[in-house]
Amino acid sequence: MVSNLSRRRFLRAGLLLGLGAPLLGPASSVSAARQRLKLGLTQPFSYQGLVERAGALAKRPYTPPQSPRPEVVRKIDYETWGNIRFKPDYALFADGPSVYPATFFHLGQFFQKPVTIYAVEGNQARRIYYSSEYFAMPKDSIARQLPEKSGFAGFRLQESRHRPDWRNQDWIAFLGASYFRAIGELNQYGLSARGVVVDCAEPTPEEFPDFTEFYIQGAPKESDPVLVYALLDGPSLTGAYRFSLWRTEGVLQEVEATLFLRKDITRLGFAPLTSMYWFSESEKRRLEDWRPEVHDSDGLAIWTGSGERIWRPLINPPFAVTSSFVDRDPKGFGLLQRDRAAEHYLDGVNYERRPSLWVEPLGQWGPGAVQLVELPTDDEIHDNITVYWRPAEPARAGASYRLHYRLHWFADEPHPASVARCVATRIGRGGQPGKPRPKGLYKFAVEFAGTALEPLWGNSVKAVPVVTASRGEVQGAFIEPVPGTRRWRAIFDLRPDGTEPVELRLFIRGNEDALTETWLYQFRPLG
Repeated sequence: MVSNLSRRRFLRAGLLLGLGAPLLGPASSVSAARQRLKLGLTQPFSYQGLVERAGALAKRPYTPPQSPRPEVVRKIDYETWGNIRFKPDYALFADGPSVYPATFFHLGQFFQKPVTIYAVEGNQARRIYYSSEYFAMPKDSIARQLPEKSGFAGFRLQESRHRPDWRNQDWIAFLGASYFRAIGELNQYGLSARGVVVDCAEPTPEEFPDFTEFYIQGAPKESDPVLVYALLDGPSLTGAYRFSLWRTEGVLQEVEATLFLRKDITRLGFAPLTSMYWFSESEKRRLEDWRPEVHDSDGLAIWTGSGERIWRPLINPPFAVTSSFVDRDPKGFGLLQRDRAAEHYLDGVNYERRPSLWVEPLGQWGPGAVQLVELPTDDEIHDNITVYWRPAEPARAGASYRLHYRLHWFADEPHPASVARCVATRIGRGGQPGKPRPKGLYKFAVEFAGTALEPLWGNSVKAVPVVTASRGEVQGAFIEPVPGTRRWRAIFDLRPDGTEPVELRLFIRGNEDALTETWLYQFRPLG
């Protein structure tokens, strides 16, 4: 299942530690920062060597990471952890040669497993040892009882050191299991990505492998990528990752990974994304919350191997639901935040600025499925959405996989479609206004926007909605312009057959061509 780690608690703690808020620490000499980090001896390093280590590790029994003095780490609770702040003048590369300094997260109750972090120059690496000296914390903080060399919880990259505010601003963070997050072009954190998914939405507990080691190689220029290498270890698999990270208008990542399976895995997922969806204009329970909408992402977009564009609005189901979109060699998929109107959220946490995250496979991924897992939630503090690529081949012990893909953290998908796209899904009682509403009839109004619909304002295109339902009867489908806009909407009534979920499919066709992406929706009639 998707982790029930408190998202809002993590976000607030992250803000206190510098994810968008000032970092505190006494004034010190920036030029002395690098020398003051406690570094280990120089040792050879290469990505191929890391891959070979991961392969050898997969042949040995799994040993979980051990927390230093776990009785102390467990007491570093949310409030205590939030009062521990890295001093940015101790940042790796604070004085070069990399343009992007790296700062570190402290261990705590929510992040108990230490990671080992190395600085890489050329083909050499030196371990960065933990010291309480790097962190500003209250004199009576229990964290001071941790021994030196305890390890870190993770790290983040700050903005270019040529910017005067680099100490206050970061753009990507690796923290917890194999999770990482980046800001988009609207400079706001939101959803997360992961290294891999193991048995998500299975009857057995989900497995969360850990990045146990990180190797950071800086970027000499702002146009160069920061290289981050990571060793993954878990009960069922190991892996080696190379992340090439570019700070552009948003964040662009190129991911290369080699995975080795220790055990058979029932559900193995690649390039997983994790987000939160509570409610939107599609569905909102009466008196659930005062805000109009609350979500980090509002839909799943898929560009299939055959070229079809699909939009599936997210739902908040009454129980865990897994949806599979079978495909071969997908061109891309992602969790997007399409609704950018601030008045639709009215919240100081800036949901309208949350990044969209798009997965672009590099090379052919073969047969499989994009799988979407949606969990019920009654609050915004839980991640309840996960999407990933699941290969068709069974995942057997001894197998290995090589992955190569890009992650685009931007405001929108990187390769816009030529067809119009869905911008709103609205649902209500069926029938006609002013007349008795038939019981058990539901009305859908699906709005589309895009230049592909411009011909509809003339007489050159005869357009119709194409609607199908897995169960029940579709009635009275038609299209019309949305008053005061350049949008068009397709409207239809649905009379379900029973109370089981109905899979809906819709697009607008004009002169035998698809003018819009394909809208998919899973509707649950009221019981």
